[in-house]
Amino acid sequence: MAEKAKVACLLSGNGTTMSALLFHSKLPDCPYEIVLVASNVPDAPGLKIAEAEGIATFAHDHRGMSREEHEAIMDKALRDAGAEYLALCGYMRILTAGFVNGWEGCMVNTHPSLLPKFKGLDTHQRAIDAGEKFGGCSVHIVTAELDAGPLLGQMPVAILPGDTGESLGKRVILAEYQLYPRMFADYVGRHNRPEWLLEQVQQLAMALPEVECRDSHGLPGWKIAAKSGKYFAYFDDHHHGDEHIGLLVKTSGLDELHALVERDPDRYFKPAFYGASGWVGVILNRTDVDWDHIADWLQRSWSAVAPKRLTKLQNIADHF
Repeated sequence: MAEKAKVACLLSGNGTTMSALLFHSKLPDCPYEIVLVASNVPDAPGLKIAEAEGIATFAHDHRGMSREEHEAIMDKALRDAGAEYLALCGYMRILTAGFVNGWEGCMVNTHPSLLPKFKGLDTHQRAIDAGEKFGGCSVHIVTAELDAGPLLGQMPVAILPGDTGESLGKRVILAEYQLYPRMFADYVGRHNRPEWLLEQVQQLAMALPEVECRDSHGLPGWKIAAKSGKYFAYFDDHHHGDEHIGLLVKTSGLDELHALVERDPDRYFKPAFYGASGWVGVILNRTDVDWDHIADWLQRSWSAVAPKRLTKLQNIADHF
């Protein structure tokens, strides 16, 4: 079974968007699980919903504390729960840049407008007053700049004649309940999607000198771009019954291969087809892949097959 991303939700109120994420997490094949629901309001109704569903909760009142002091307490609770991603679910606190940067790329929010239009508050009435044909909602990655992070998805909602901010808002929230869980699941589950993993490896491999991508034995592979150029990496999507999605790279031989797999079986595996030749599989379908580590393996494997003229040039470039 694929490893699920561990998620914490932050809320301050009724927990309706949290509930949308929570119930989505119970569907078959959902790539995430909620490990904590946390709040700055100890009696927030959303906490009671989470408790009733068997989800751990944490609350700490922010009153009488500096923003940084309160965030430090919340951050510790989130990390102690093992959270890898945060979902903002009506968390009515402006987060400091320090807190946001500590969860860079791992915090997601939903906003009730079609960003970049109508950042901030009172979005529905502002859309109506501006003569827009559609309101809607956006799901985005959180950055230090308010409502400005990369978009994951949007859903437009038609503005009807006679709409008020309140009436439009009631329809937009229904759209949010549909969009937020879907976009969140797509984002945190990308580590299990072969096409996304292949794209990441492709970018790293093609950044090396004189490389071309070419399939070999049913696998996407990367080789030195010469008539007699050798392969230095393959992308293994369960090839020959392998358990994992992995990057196959060259080691110094079977002794190193076996040592790597024995020492760290959660990171390495022996490929069914290429393992006999000393190639090791680096597991990619996990939530905590170190892409710098993947780049290092690609560089090492490339160096093992590249002609000396290329390795000399690369060593000079690395020196500078």
